Amino acid sequence: MKRRLFLALLPAALAAGCGFQLRRYDGLPFGSLYIDAPGSAVTQRLRVMLATDKAVRLTDTAGEAEAVLKITQEERIKSILTLTGGGRVSEYRLSLKLAYVVLARDGRVLAAPESLELQRIMTYNDALLLAKGAEEQLLYRDMDDDAALRIVRRMQTLKPDNGK
Repeated sequence: MKRRLFLALLPAALAAGCGFQLRRYDGLPFGSLYIDAPGSAVTQRLRVMLATDKAVRLTDTAGEAEAVLKITQEERIKSILTLTGGGRVSEYRLSLKLAYVVLARDGRVLAAPESLELQRIMTYNDALLLAKGAEEQLLYRDMDDDAALRIVRRMQTLKPDNGK
């Protein structure tokens, strides 16, 4: 019995001893943030994500914020990836192109302009038109979440006191 318990606990002890930890949210290095991207789906995801952070306050104007996240481009592209022998679409490529920059209150660039391009492949069937429309919206929502998470992780690495 003791031997079984020892063998069961051995892998857990080895994993704990190696220092492995899951990636976690450590907060942003700013007390307040303004997001300059009216009507952006990624902005909505960022607001929801940052609403749980008690250390960061989202402001209504850029003048009140320590940092400004400016989304300069957000473009959704749907292109045909493959066709069947009969000339019908069998796959689409969905893309989200996003560009942003993080600025300090005084206009200093805290994070150099960066661009993201996310892609998803979606199979298509004319007989499942409504289902494929819902799947497309779900894939775009997933890309919005992924882009927002990448932006937050990038902002976590910034050091606002020395400019970069």
